[in-house]
Amino acid sequence: MTAPDAKADLRFSLQSARDALLWKLEGLSEYDIRRPFTPTGTNLLGLVKHATGVEVGYLGETFGRPFDEPLPWLGDGAEPNADMWATADESREHVVDLYRRVWAHADATIDALALDAIGTVPWWPSGRDQVTLHHAVTRVIADTHRHAGHADILRELMDGAVGMAEGNDSMPPGDSAWWAGHRSRVEHAAREAARGA
Repeated sequence: MTAPDAKADLRFSLQSARDALLWKLEGLSEYDIRRPFTPTGTNLLGLVKHATGVEVGYLGETFGRPFDEPLPWLGDGAEPNADMWATADESREHVVDLYRRVWAHADATIDALALDAIGTVPWWPSGRDQVTLHHAVTRVIADTHRHAGHADILRELMDGAVGMAEGNDSMPPGDSAWWAGHRSRVEHAAREAARGA
């Protein structure tokens, strides 16, 4: 038995989150991938755009490996929250292609450096701004999975599509009637608990 490869484990977890996030865009219209579903404007394409910036920052700039094209939504003077939505002229193809190019850049950083390599996070307070590559990759994994979870909920609210990935929905079997019954049981339990509180 060989020793586990920590970088391979981290890369696998990161890539599964990336893939899940992009999968949630499939089969949807331009409107639906941009449509704000929460009071704060959370939308599917904006989540991808945000994840792009997170990787550029933590797995590029932090380790002195800047990405070769500027991301205007991260620049000086960018409006607040500009990374969380796509303008009408930022096409799905552009945002997704940019995200994939950033993956390659981030993966090259992971490949090039030891997990205990130290980087400096430019936007963190001085004196508390140093991280190891291992910490940075773990942070990006957590952030991407968190937003993939947001995307799961948005997509289910939009058209009922659920699951982790194509061919692996990770859901118990059940038709629409079974799910309606399940939801009804959950609602009943919530009401019962509220009456007893």
